[in-house]
Amino acid sequence: MAEAKSGDTVRVHYTGTLDDGTVFDSSEGREPLEFTLGTGQVIAGFDHGVTGMQPGDERTVVIPAADAYGEAREELVLQVPRSQFPEGVIPEIGRKLQMSDGQNTFVVTVAEVRDDVVLLDANHDLAGKQLTFRLTLVDIG
Repeated sequence: MAEAKSGDTVRVHYTGTLDDGTVFDSSEGREPLEFTLGTGQVIAGFDHGVTGMQPGDERTVVIPAADAYGEAREELVLQVPRSQFPEGVIPEIGRKLQMSDGQNTFVVTVAEVRDDVVLLDANHDLAGKQLTFRLTLVDIG
């Protein structure tokens, strides 16, 4: 039976959890995730985890932050004066907002609200976190 290798299109069912067991994503109840191995369509650790599997194989992989969404970067936490918030936009911790630097639009999360400034975190929500995936290779296309 063939093993999944770089360049193969694969279909995978998965459940992703954090160290505390919290499920952050899953294909349960949906179609399997389809992607081509080795092309950067998924995080590196997920790609490596599927490589070498055969259809029907199940595997659990633990992916360090460096092979997932990277470490959280302090320079991606922005201090924005409250006076720069548009009228009617109330910053609340955990709220997602869209920002633009003139060329790119990106999502930030309100991390802290102070009297005069709001801290906006532009890191990916899973940055700095080790991820665990339970993988099942459905097929190789």
